[in-house]
Amino acid sequence: MATQKLYAGAKLRETRLRLGLTQKEFATKLGVSLPYLNQMENNNRPVSTTVVLALAQEFGFDVTELSTGDSERLVSDMREAIADPVFADNMPPLADLRLTASNAPALARAFLDLHRAYRQTHERLASLDEALGREDSRTQPSPWEEVRDFFHYCDNYIDAVDRAAEHFADRAGPGGIRLHALKTLKSAGLTINFNDKAKLRSFDPETRTLMLSSRMAPETQTFQLLLQIALMSQDKLLEATLDLAKFQSDEARTIAKIGLANYFAGAALMPYGAFLSAAQDTRHDLELLSHRFGASIEQVAHRLSTLQRPGAKGIPFFFVRVDQAGTITKRHSATRLQFARFGGACPLWNVHRAFESPGRFLRQLAETPDGVRYISLARDVSKSGGSFGAPVRRFAISLGCEVRHAAELVYADDLDLNNPLAYEPIGISCRICERTECHQRSVPPLERRLTIDTNERDLLPYKVE
Repeated sequence: MATQKLYAGAKLRETRLRLGLTQKEFATKLGVSLPYLNQMENNNRPVSTTVVLALAQEFGFDVTELSTGDSERLVSDMREAIADPVFADNMPPLADLRLTASNAPALARAFLDLHRAYRQTHERLASLDEALGREDSRTQPSPWEEVRDFFHYCDNYIDAVDRAAEHFADRAGPGGIRLHALKTLKSAGLTINFNDKAKLRSFDPETRTLMLSSRMAPETQTFQLLLQIALMSQDKLLEATLDLAKFQSDEARTIAKIGLANYFAGAALMPYGAFLSAAQDTRHDLELLSHRFGASIEQVAHRLSTLQRPGAKGIPFFFVRVDQAGTITKRHSATRLQFARFGGACPLWNVHRAFESPGRFLRQLAETPDGVRYISLARDVSKSGGSFGAPVRRFAISLGCEVRHAAELVYADDLDLNNPLAYEPIGISCRICERTECHQRSVPPLERRLTIDTNERDLLPYKVE
C-alpha cells in the first residue's frame, strides 16, 4: 500500500507563528531551504520526513498533531452545511472543500458561522417568534452552539484545566477523592447539607451553604462536590480560559464556564495519568473503570474521549449521547467520524437500538461511506427521577474508535474483524451520505442525480445514480 503524503501547511504555519519565528529562521532550524518551507506551508509540497523529525527534536512537537488537526472536522462540517437545500445547485466538489480546510481554515470557519447565522434567522422567521422585532435578534450562533463548537475544536481537551484537576486529585489521601473534596470545601468555610429534594445542587453564597440531593447516585454527588470546588478555587483559571475563547455573548461565556467546571470535575474524578494507565490495563472495560474510579458509565465514556494530551494521547474515540428522538445532546469525535450538526444521526447506528436493551452493552462493526471501519459500543443511560411518578430522563450513549485499535478493546475479542460482511454501512446524515442504496434513507443525497420511474417502485420511490 502506498504511503499517504502528509499535507499540513496550515498546522506548520500555525506552529511557526506560535514560536514567533520568521520563515527564514524556521527554515534554518528545520534544516530546509526557505523556498521549500514556503511550498510546504502553502501545501504545494508534502511535509517531509526530515521536517517531521526536526519538529520533534528541535521543538518537542507532538508530530501526530500534524495529521489530527481540524481539517477533517472542517470538511465534515462544511459538507453538512452545504447539504442545506439553499446550496443545492452549487455543490462544490469534495476536493475543493479539502483544499479550503487545509489551506484556509479561518475562511472555512467563517463560512460555517455565516451559514449558522442564516439558519438561525430562517428558524426565527419560520417559528414566528417575533425575534426580528427585538433588540437581541442578532444573527449570531446560539450560546449553546457556540460553546459546543468551542469544545469541539479544542478536541474536547483543555490542557490547563485538566492538569489543575490532576494536581488537585494527586493531593487526595487514603480516603479518596470524595473525602478530599469534602475536606477542601469545609476548610473553605462551606457548610454541606444533603436533602431529599430533586434539585441536584444548590449553593447560597451568602450563607456559604451547599445543598446536595441525597437522591443522587454517589458518583454524581462526588461530581457535584468537585464542580463546586472548580467554581470556587479555580475561578481565575476558568476566567482566563474564557478570555482566550472570546465568546460573543455573556450567556455563552456563562454556559462555557459551567462546561469548564464540569470538565474539571470529571478530570479530578478520573485524573489523566492514572485514568489513562487504568484504561490501558483494563483494555478500556467501562464497568471496571467505573468501579475503580467511582464514576458512572457515561462519565467514564466521556472521559475516554478527552484523552488527547500531547505526548500522552489515548485511543482517539468518538463519544455521543442521544435522546429517544435521535437528537444529539452531547457529541465529540477525535476520529474521522463526525456527527450530524444540523439533523438526526444515521438510523442504522447501534446507539438508537440501545433503548430496546436497557442495561446491556451493544456492539457494532460499522463502515462509513469513505471506507473507514469502526467498532461502536452503545448503552442506555436512563436516569431515574428519584421518586415514583417523577419523569425518567432517557438517553443512550455510544463510544467507538477505528477498528485498527480493536486489539486494545476488551469488547472486540470475539468479533469477526476480518469479515467485510460483518460491517454495517452507516453514514452521517442522509443529505450528505453517498450510498446509492439504503433502506432507511429519508431524503435523497444532494450530490447525486435521481431517476424516477412511474412504472416501478422499490424500497424508495427513486433511484440514486
